[in-house]
Amino acid sequence: MANEELARRLLESVRTVAVVGASRHPDKAAHRIPADLAAAGYRVIPVNPSAPSEAGPDLLFGEPVVPYLSVITEQVDLVNVFRPPRDCPRVAQDAVAIGAKAIWLQLGITSPEARAIAEEAGMEYVEDRCTGADLRRWGIRASAG
Repeated sequence: MANEELARRLLESVRTVAVVGASRHPDKAAHRIPADLAAAGYRVIPVNPSAPSEAGPDLLFGEPVVPYLSVITEQVDLVNVFRPPRDCPRVAQDAVAIGAKAIWLQLGITSPEARAIAEEAGMEYVEDRCTGADLRRWGIRASAG
């Protein structure tokens, strides 16, 4: 399936998105794009290792920030990645470990290693695309179920 077809199908079908590298700084794409996803009705789980652990929950996009994918206990449909390519294989391994259905590397990010890990696990994989731009271009909102 072509990258564009897969990207559209994923955005039309996923509901819960874990955003690895989510930022609390509104001027960064790693904040603006997840905020767009949340505004479009997706449940966005922010993942950032600098999340406080003892200070109590830190909220971003209406959800507690978690330090790693491994601490997420519910089903994740899509892992959206805002990390450099060198970090992507590890993120892909973690996405496989939590049973995520798909992984999406944001615009400008590619990783042959992450692709191989995802494909070997039977996960759907998109890279070098912007979820926010695709949402706007196609007018997509999260599915109800």
